[in-house]
Amino acid sequence: MATLRDVKKRIKTVESTERITKAMEMVAASKLRRAQQRVEETRPYSKKMDEMLSHLATGSTGDIVHPYFEERDVKKQTVVVFTSDRGLCGSFNANVIRKINGWMKKNSDVETEIVTVGKKASDLLKKHQNPLVGNFSDWGGSLEMGKARELVSFLSERFVAGETDRIILFFTRFLSTVRYKLVDELYLPIAKPDVSNNETKVNSYYIFEPTPEIIYSALMPSYVTTKMVTALVESFASEHGSRMMAMGNATKNAGEMRQTLTLEYNKARQGQITKELLEVISGAEALVG
Repeated sequence: MATLRDVKKRIKTVESTERITKAMEMVAASKLRRAQQRVEETRPYSKKMDEMLSHLATGSTGDIVHPYFEERDVKKQTVVVFTSDRGLCGSFNANVIRKINGWMKKNSDVETEIVTVGKKASDLLKKHQNPLVGNFSDWGGSLEMGKARELVSFLSERFVAGETDRIILFFTRFLSTVRYKLVDELYLPIAKPDVSNNETKVNSYYIFEPTPEIIYSALMPSYVTTKMVTALVESFASEHGSRMMAMGNATKNAGEMRQTLTLEYNKARQGQITKELLEVISGAEALVG
């Protein structure tokens, strides 16, 4: 049976853990607010980029040609897996790894290589049967445009050089503080715009200078960067939301354990005091007798 000293030591340990998890919950909540703001800023920008490229496509008089549109027979593909750099965020990383493992089993007929974003993905997939050709970690849970451009450059160069025929992003789309959705999104090749819609062209009121084809080609690097930035900020927001919930649950459990241990300690202390009183009374009665 645990002594009073042991129970008191456990109470102090649980209190220390509770303070740590509470602090981590508050830090995650602060980071989540900033990440959520970045998501809200990025989504309209991405939507406007799609709309602008659509207008360019409908205003084009000829075929739009760009290396990012090249569709080849898929003999080799690249999957980009987004996880966190740190743990203590519930089932966030485990869900991503489970999804990518299931997806690769279904697509085992195509040679697949892996690029990881986040240290956890690298640690969990480095022994995978599929080769790990790139790792981009140490983000700190926030967007760094320099590293994002490095990632975009790495992937686009492999695609243009023919080292891979298709690139797919696996990330978590942020829905709310307590909800996120695992998605897989085709990154490259980009779906070629349909320029055959004459009705849309008639209703277009845009005048382009230089030609839509030249503008479209110039915007392609920005477009793939925007897609990557969107995936990154969505993943970071989901990570912070998951960590905030996990630390909140941990704080709640620690509080309940502390209360249980305190009750146990008080009962044991009360029993010890009662025992000491009985011994004193018995000794006094023995002296009187």
